[in-house]
Amino acid sequence: MTQGRATRSRAAGLAVAAVAGALAGAALTGRRGPRAAAAGGLAGAAVLAAAEAVARARQRPGEIPAWWSRVLMSGALTASAGWLGGRVTGAGPVAVGTAAGAVAGALGLRPQKVALGPVAGAAAGAAWRLAGGRDVPPALVAASAVAGYRALAALLFRDPQVGLLAERARAEDLPFVVPLEARTAYVGTGYVRELAEVIGGSYRADAEDAGIVASLDDLAGPDFDPAGVHPLVREFYERTTRFRLDIVPEWRHWVRPGYLLYRTLVARPLGQANVPMNQRETLRGVRSRIDTITPDGTDVIGVRGWIRSFADTDEPIYVGIYTTYRHDGRGYVSVGFPVPQGNFTATLLPLPRPGGGLVLTSSSALAHPGHYLTHVDGATRELTTLAVHGFTERLDVLVEDGQLRAAHAFSLYGLPFLTLHYRIHRKRPDRD
Repeated sequence: MTQGRATRSRAAGLAVAAVAGALAGAALTGRRGPRAAAAGGLAGAAVLAAAEAVARARQRPGEIPAWWSRVLMSGALTASAGWLGGRVTGAGPVAVGTAAGAVAGALGLRPQKVALGPVAGAAAGAAWRLAGGRDVPPALVAASAVAGYRALAALLFRDPQVGLLAERARAEDLPFVVPLEARTAYVGTGYVRELAEVIGGSYRADAEDAGIVASLDDLAGPDFDPAGVHPLVREFYERTTRFRLDIVPEWRHWVRPGYLLYRTLVARPLGQANVPMNQRETLRGVRSRIDTITPDGTDVIGVRGWIRSFADTDEPIYVGIYTTYRHDGRGYVSVGFPVPQGNFTATLLPLPRPGGGLVLTSSSALAHPGHYLTHVDGATRELTTLAVHGFTERLDVLVEDGQLRAAHAFSLYGLPFLTLHYRIHRKRPDRD
């Protein structure tokens, strides 16, 4: 990272902090009139900018910003949201605190944090109600609810949810990360076509007889021999477009409210990771296709995008870029899900399953399997990557009574929250 880029990055961080502080300060003091709001905005901008400067000065390479600075920023952002919510709804302190805590808890992902958020927020709101009645500024209630929740969560849950793994790294130094981002705010089913326009190469939409991997032999290692895989499982991975998938999602009840909020506010507007809520939705039909990009001057596919969408509207379900690589004599599968200016990657270790099945899992004592959230610098292609702890997945693919099936299970901190059950059928039963 050059000195000039570092300076611009610090300046941008200070500017964002100053704007967030100004809005928070104005929200907290606005009831006293325009002059008080202006003074509060200036004070808020100065406090947040100074905090950002101190946090960055003390931040060491490979570390995320200090906890106190993150709490201060989240409180500032919540103050503005609380002010807006109060203006629109006229809600009292308990309702504002509960809502702010619930959102903060949902962002924590961990089930215990999801449950703690609204409880802590309601407690903060009740305390303000006792202290000042309904006239307490909603901005103050929301900010204190979030700050209190985060302090309590830090005391109760000491293991980190994320860790800064690399900053401004080269893509070749992080082979377990798929370094492909979305360059717009919407990913959608046209992602691979749009990517081809940027990186060049020959683009094929809905490629015929294509697989999500070139060959299962690329995954061979000390714990996995591709020769033991059932021919039907191998065919599914190497010729995925020969098959259609019927999906039955099984959501745990505790995660449903948070997922509905995420789906409404994030997944659908983003056009990515929009998992069906129930089997009724899957009856609309699921379209599965693979779009490919082959670099100029070669006949080897460079990008394989497995795109699943609802058949009636083509609304995206998943847009995943599938890659394989080898490290220390082992093969791995990395699946990258592009998001704006970044990528969420799942790197999975292949293991054998009795009866010729295949397991892909992120749970391993090895260094590479896991989940990674990466920001991709559009100018330099450098990667800043967070390791997402506590999120695990396991995909079991097997042949049962001649039928190809799969179960894709997801957990948070050891608590299962979703299993996708697949029945996989040939599109042309007469194919040899």
